[in-house]
Amino acid sequence: MRCSVIALLALAAVASRAASAQQSATANVKPSTLDVPQLFATTCGWCHSDGGRSPGKGPQLMNTQRSDDFIRNRIKMGKEGAMPAFGSMFSDADIDAIIKYIRSLKPEPG
Repeated sequence: MRCSVIALLALAAVASRAASAQQSATANVKPSTLDVPQLFATTCGWCHSDGGRSPGKGPQLMNTQRSDDFIRNRIKMGKEGAMPAFGSMFSDADIDAIIKYIRSLKPEPG
């Protein structure tokens, strides 16, 4: 019985440390300060025309059927001969902001 209590206390201590470490890791993630529309106007727009709304050298991003994971991987790893890898340029928060922008694209009025 005493061994069970000690094991239970040890397990509780480990779980508490794991939860604390997870909270610390989450707290250290900085939100993106990236101006994504400006990024598309100056960088991505060379291939993804009209801020991603129209195809150019690269595909139209508006209404894409690709998953967020696919888009995240493509931004990070690129595609040989088609898109450079940007994984070292953007944080995960930046890439999440880019994906959010892509998902929000609507046709330009007028």
